[in-house]
Formats: sequence, C-alpha cells, structure tokens
Amino acid sequence: MPQNKFQRTFIVGCGCTAFIKPRGQRTTEDMGLEAGTKALLDAGITYDAVQTAFVGYCYGDSTSGQRALYGLGMTGIPITNVNNNCSTGSTALFHANNAVKSGLVDCALALGFERMAAGSLGTNFPDRPPPTFLFHKRTVDLEKTLTSGTNFGPGAPRMFGNAGQEYMDKFGAEVKHLAMIAAKNHAHSVKNPYSQFRNGWTVEQVLQAPKITAQLTKFMCSPTSDGAACCIIASEDFVHAHGLENQAIEIVAQGLETDDPAAYDTESAMEVAGYGMSKRCADNVFKDAGFADGEGRDLVGVVELHDCFSANELITYPALGLCAPDEAHKMVERGDNTYGGKYVVNPSGGLEAKGHPLGATGLGMHFYITMQLRNLAGPMQAPGLFDIPDKRGKFGLVHNIGIGGAVVVSLLRRPEFYKAGGIDGQARLGYNHAYECRPVTLADIDKVKSKKSSKFVLQHAKL
Repeated sequence: MPQNKFQRTFIVGCGCTAFIKPRGQRTTEDMGLEAGTKALLDAGITYDAVQTAFVGYCYGDSTSGQRALYGLGMTGIPITNVNNNCSTGSTALFHANNAVKSGLVDCALALGFERMAAGSLGTNFPDRPPPTFLFHKRTVDLEKTLTSGTNFGPGAPRMFGNAGQEYMDKFGAEVKHLAMIAAKNHAHSVKNPYSQFRNGWTVEQVLQAPKITAQLTKFMCSPTSDGAACCIIASEDFVHAHGLENQAIEIVAQGLETDDPAAYDTESAMEVAGYGMSKRCADNVFKDAGFADGEGRDLVGVVELHDCFSANELITYPALGLCAPDEAHKMVERGDNTYGGKYVVNPSGGLEAKGHPLGATGLGMHFYITMQLRNLAGPMQAPGLFDIPDKRGKFGLVHNIGIGGAVVVSLLRRPEFYKAGGIDGQARLGYNHAYECRPVTLADIDKVKSKKSSKFVLQHAKL
C-alpha cells in the first residue's frame, strides 16, 4: 500500500508498573491489569473501545495475554500473543500500530509484561539448542579478532562486551566510557520512581563493581525484572472523536527489522550484537518520516534506547545516526547524551538502572517518550524539546533490540493539532503518572472495564 494511503497513528494512552526485582511478588495478570487500567484511564476510554490487542512476554504459557486482559473484559476481540526476545514489547506495539495504520481498526492495545527468574537469562527448554545458539557460537569464534582475547561470563553480557571491545579496538574508546554511560543512566534513574535501582552509582563505583566480563562490571548490566507496560494506539478520527488532541502523540514512523547475513558473514562482534540491524532500521524510519539520508537527527531531542549493557548504548549512538561511527565515546565525553547536551538519552535510567522485564521493556520506553513529548515528565523532563520554531517541537526516538534477532525503532512527535490543557490523563488518574507511581484500585478498574461484558470480568488480580 502506498505510504499516503495509510492512516496516521497516535499513542493516546499509556501506563506502566514499577519495575521490580524478580521475586515472584506479582503475577503477570496482576501487573498486566495495572498497566492496562492506567493506559485506559489515561486515554479516557473503556476496554469496549479496543478492537484488537497484542500482548508481549517471553517467560509465560500460551494465552497469558488473554488471561491478563480478561480482567478488563471478555469482549471477543482478537488477542495475539507475541514473543520476540528483548524487543517483544515494541514488537507488540509495532503490530498494534500496523492494525490502526492499515485501517483495519481505529483503536488497538499493546500490552507487555514479564515475570522473570533472578540471575542471568537462561532457557526454559534445556532439551534443545536455543535459537540464539549460532549467535553465541559466532561471538566466541570472533574473540580471536579482539585485543581482549578469550572472554568470560554469561552469554548475553559476553556478546555485548565483545561488541564494545570491537568498538574500542577500532576507535580508541576505553572501559571508562562504558562506566560513564552506566553512571549517567544510574544518575537519571534516581529521579524515576518506577525504577528498580535508584542508587545513583558513580563512575568509580561502576568501575569497582564485580566483573561480569572483561569489559563489563555488574553496574554496566541490566538486571532481570518483573513489570508491565501498556500503550493504546488510535487513528486520527478516533483522536478527534474522543477529544484527545491535548495528549495524542503521533507515531510518525516506525520499523521492525531482523538480521541480514552480516550477522554471521562478517568478522564483526558488533554485527553479531545487532549494530547493522539497528542502523538499517533507524535509517529506514527516518526515510519514512521524510528525511534524506543521514538527516533528521538534529531534530531529535530525547531518546530511549536499548542499553541492556552499557557497551550496547555506546555502539547504538552511531547505529542510530546520533553521531559519526568513530564519535560515540567522544559524544560521551562531551556530555551529549545527558541533560545540557545535544540529546538526553535514557532519561528514565535505561535498562541498566530502570530494569529490563523483557516483554514490558519496549512499551515502557514508549511510555517514557510519550510523557516527555507531553511535557509531563517532571524531574525527568528533557529541556528544550519545544524551543524550536516548529510548534510540533522535536522528535522522541525509541530503539528496542532483541538478539536472535529483531529491532524496533520508533520516531514520535506532537501532531500539529496538539493543544495541551483541559481534562487529560492526569485529571482522569488523579495524579501525574509520568513520574508518580501508584497502584490501581478496584474503582479504577471499574471505570475502564468493559460495560458490555462486565459481569464476566475476572476480579482475580492482587491489588
């Protein structure tokens, strides 16, 4: 379908739980119900307005999405469960967005949650090789090309540590730059009440933390987490029909890409870790937004990117086009990745500090960027987003990657009809959930649950 035949799409509601240590304190349906209720309250609609839903998670049984959403109603809508490794949440959003963009529906819901085990990621199916086996084999094979030689540690940090080492070997970066990135994210996280860790570790503390790989210490690595997040996508007609012009944020362009042969065929640990996949996806997204090759990045003001490890944040700066290929560590030194610099990257604290519940991570990123573009992020707010002649302000950029592999990149912006004020999500929730984390109540659920099937609603969540 030609681009101009697609509907414009908007995030009209979003919600998030706190991301917490994986201790089995909450069920996935409980967390999903909280995030979904907040998103519906934010949008000012009931579950009856939702025409299709996509639910992302990695560690759960089939139809866990239905189990979570049935707490809001059993309305018969299509519910599709999604698993795409660490990019699962944004993949669910990608499909919800496409359902609206194509004109199949006017309102779609994307929900993601995860209840994880403590410690490094593993497999639930030890009787068979994992689908990422060849990626891990390739990253070990390539260690002979790196100055650090044979690495150690669990598979995921070893892979991304090697990618960081390749960048350091090529361009002269050092481990201190990885520590500076991690410390920046931990400092940002202090202001985020949804974050798993709010310790504010310094560069020195990051460097002194236990070694996980030759390049990475514990505080340069994202933790496993429990949590949920939800976004509601709607068409422009839906926005105007429901008076959501005061909070709708447009998904100007969005892409999902997977690996090409470079992941295996090149002598590059960065390619194994998804550098080329991220670059292709970002370039195509900016092209779809109407920019010529390499252009558009100067109009980005705030970024949530996939810092599963600080090494991945380093290599993702050039992959997204935020700097030249050899400038990532210099960008760190200049402070162009934090408040007062060119971009504010991961104002939420990123995965390293905020936490990384796989199915929720990407949707959480979109929650934070939406709130930034609404200018509601409070102590996390990136300055200068609206200090340009164009009343739409600057763009917000989201990057969410999963090894195996898939990456989603989204470019968000206020629409030209945006007009703050009046009754909005803050008024409906009774507080600003951009930077206040509160539980939902049965009264909250009652406001948004299906009215058509309310007698079938499962009041099974621990609130």
